[in-house]
Amino acid sequence: MAFTVPLPRLPLDDSGDGDHARWYAHELGWAAERGPEGVELLTGLRFDALELPAAAGAVVLRRLGGRWPVAVEGRRMRMLVAAGSAEEVPGLLQWLEWGGIALDLTVLGAGGRMPAPVPPGLPPGRSGSGAPGASMWLRPPLPGREVEPTLPALPSLAAGPAAGTAPGDRGNAPCLVRLVDTAATACHRVRLLGAGDGAALSGWRPRTPS
Repeated sequence: MAFTVPLPRLPLDDSGDGDHARWYAHELGWAAERGPEGVELLTGLRFDALELPAAAGAVVLRRLGGRWPVAVEGRRMRMLVAAGSAEEVPGLLQWLEWGGIALDLTVLGAGGRMPAPVPPGLPPGRSGSGAPGASMWLRPPLPGREVEPTLPALPSLAAGPAAGTAPGDRGNAPCLVRLVDTAATACHRVRLLGAGDGAALSGWRPRTPS
């Protein structure tokens, strides 16, 4: 199924940010706007974003694998998930018995925005993408391929196969329930151990939802 997103009109400048916004609009069909700190991606349209400490995120990626897009910015990680997930995550945390527990785990959905990592092959813009601590893609999205079928989702939110993928292939993305539970466990462990670099987490195994 094709998704159509209005392409933003952006004035030309010499900062590189205009090129970044055009890349997202034309190569991926994502809504991108220039903010005070650089280009920003609008969440809630093609995807939502699960945000957590990078140390916890590294554990999640080791445990779950997959190839869905993931960005890092300093000590924070943002994992793209299916649009509509932001509305489901609070209920999932309650159902998984994480309700009332302090977790450094948030999700950006409709009306939200996240810093746009510098696109592959383009130079940094004025936002400083590519500099230490700036937003960058750990696993970038692929131009010419729809992102929706590759994102973690509940079965009710799941899209069909992406162009160029075999039927049933969702890029090895985990179910949203498993992702949220694994992320919550990792965030809780990071908070308890104060493991800023994640080294203290190398030996634990996340619990499996029943």
